[in-house]
Amino acid sequence: MRIAFIGTRGVPATFGGIEHHVEEVGSRLAERGHDVTVYCRANYVLDGQERYRGMELVRLRTVSSKRLDAIVHSALSTVRSLGKGYDIVHFHALGPGVMTPVVRYGSGAKVVQTIHGLDDERAKWGSGARALLRGGGWMSAHVPDATVVVSRTLADHYITKYGRPTTYIPNGVVRPATLPPPSEIATRFGLHGRDYVLFVGRLVPEKAPDLLLRAFRRIPGDTRLVIAGGSSFTDDFTDSLAALAAEDKRVVLPGYVYGDTLAELYANAAAFVLPSMVEGLPLTLLEAASYGVPVVASSIGPHVEIVGRDAAGHRLVPAGDEAALASAIESTLAGGPEALSGAVQLRDRVLEEYSWVRAVDAVEALYRQVVGGRS
Repeated sequence: MRIAFIGTRGVPATFGGIEHHVEEVGSRLAERGHDVTVYCRANYVLDGQERYRGMELVRLRTVSSKRLDAIVHSALSTVRSLGKGYDIVHFHALGPGVMTPVVRYGSGAKVVQTIHGLDDERAKWGSGARALLRGGGWMSAHVPDATVVVSRTLADHYITKYGRPTTYIPNGVVRPATLPPPSEIATRFGLHGRDYVLFVGRLVPEKAPDLLLRAFRRIPGDTRLVIAGGSSFTDDFTDSLAALAAEDKRVVLPGYVYGDTLAELYANAAAFVLPSMVEGLPLTLLEAASYGVPVVASSIGPHVEIVGRDAAGHRLVPAGDEAALASAIESTLAGGPEALSGAVQLRDRVLEEYSWVRAVDAVEALYRQVVGGRS
């Protein structure tokens, strides 16, 4: 089949869950002989890079603006895709999905849309953008030939709000090939292994890194806190985080990290913490669990799906509860063999249940259904 992906910054993925999802799924589809094109933002993909892991890359410029960046690029990509003979045009996320009617009713391609989260609930958007995203939510339930969700929580949402059954295809994770020692992170950040708590993600209000900073200040001792991530058109928020972090010399703000550096941070952390208020199915939580690192997460639906019950090595706390978050982190750091054993149990379950190979099997089967006329 000829397949186009629209709604991602692009590949190769450096930061961003959707970008990693598209890279893992698209590259495996290409390995199976499908013709895969990824429409990329020119400010994300290197000039001159035309292919990556078997996928064709189409670079298009966009407007560097919080409100216009994604939608302008999605509109240009959608127009460019018309008449290309695609069997499937696969949109990702609510905002880019407002362009689905153009393809559904203006071309012969079938439309698939994957929902990675309820973007209208994200704190960075104003009232106008929220209204657009809510409209995109309605369209995602009515326009595509098939709507995919990455969590059971999202599947329940679509049944409850729209009466629309969706296809549940969760994100996957790859078993780490090695557990690298703290080499680069020791040189760059002075981290030596099991001496820090780790957060990885965009620095946006709904992921609550500010709550984590305040909770961490309640914890005595020399353990450090690494908040790895950067702005997502949230410069005022990231500036406030930097000011708050400056009050505690134990805090490290390395910015976005990926590749070998990120692998070292995961492998050598004493605990991984994700206190988000809103998520789809976070790849960072899956990745941390795959390294056998004890995790602490807010008890929102997608986290509960991954973590299971609250226990040593995989703690769940009420979203927004600073005192409970501090207590869970402190008990995890002091948990010893019990916490490590619980983290290993979570690792084994995550590696068993969340597979990119099974995800691609399901995506490929769904494509064949819609191309065959069974939506």
